[in-house]
Amino acid sequence: MSRLARLRSHMANQHIDAAVFVPGSNLRYLSGIGFSTKLRLTCVIVPLQGTPAIVLPTMEAPRAQAQAQFPITVYGWDDDAGPAEAVATAMAAVGITGGTIAVEHVVMRVFELRAIEAAIPSATIINADPLIAQLRMHKTADELAAMQRAITVAETSLAQTIAAIRLGMNELQVAELWEKAIRAAGSVPSFDLAVGAGPNGASPHHTNGTRPLQAGDLVVIDGGAIVDGYVSDITRTIAVGTPSPRAKLVYDTVLAANAAGRAAAALPSATGDSVDRAARAVIVAAGFGEAFIHRTGHGLGIDIHEPPFMVGGDMNVINPGMTFTVEPGIYLPGEFGVRIEDMLVRTADGATTMTSFPRELQIILGDA
Repeated sequence: MSRLARLRSHMANQHIDAAVFVPGSNLRYLSGIGFSTKLRLTCVIVPLQGTPAIVLPTMEAPRAQAQAQFPITVYGWDDDAGPAEAVATAMAAVGITGGTIAVEHVVMRVFELRAIEAAIPSATIINADPLIAQLRMHKTADELAAMQRAITVAETSLAQTIAAIRLGMNELQVAELWEKAIRAAGSVPSFDLAVGAGPNGASPHHTNGTRPLQAGDLVVIDGGAIVDGYVSDITRTIAVGTPSPRAKLVYDTVLAANAAGRAAAALPSATGDSVDRAARAVIVAAGFGEAFIHRTGHGLGIDIHEPPFMVGGDMNVINPGMTFTVEPGIYLPGEFGVRIEDMLVRTADGATTMTSFPRELQIILGDA
């Protein structure tokens, strides 16, 4: 069944008359249309039946039709007339005069929403994000293969980077080494590669700076690659020289929490909540509960963060084909941080850890 057919099946089950998507990862996933029109209104209208419509600047029509993976009718507009009439005409053409319309709450802009509301003032507007998430969370064999290739690029390049690190290099230089290795493999980073050395590692989303790596540092290295439109994400923490007993204790605690989270993900009827609780319990038992300051993991695929989420209170079952991270961490302000992140896929009889980079603490002793 095509992605469009699957979407319509979910729409019918939820009594949704139309779904509207704007440029972004959801539209690219659904239709293959992957360009951005910046400040100009572009949207695809998917009715429950019939040919979908796209409203966009007339000059972009050839590109959209070339990318679309299913028949689509174009309703163009120019800067003089503006998009309002084109939106109203497209809605009428696909048979939408009211009912329930699902739109993307996270990425749709206000002016796009207002155009839809003006065209169909009687419509009930609901959130389309759960609708499309139901499709995207369940990865096909081809999607999983692309993600595994992205993991291979990330892990191979990370190994090259760690081997090249020398005492005295700064965070920016380490990140640059990794990015060059990723690009040399024909890929690009899946997000801004992050390197947090010493006290900077105590910030989970530290911005790389010029602090040089010093003897005794723990260094948190987080990144990934994109292959065929799908991402990878991995974090490892390494030591520059022999770590202190306290640093080793913290590292071993996070390592055990990572193992506990991955084991919980393989249990029958695992949920985001159960994975988070399993990893967090190890850190709490070691006395560092207040230093674990984020959720245990997140889904990923086309985007680096997407459902499902490994977080307390999420009772949704993790079903086969869902891909996600397990990445517990301990962050001690003024001292250091430790995070160990792996990617997993839920299978019919458990969960497989897709990443294979060594988790044992790597100690580098590179000279300046």
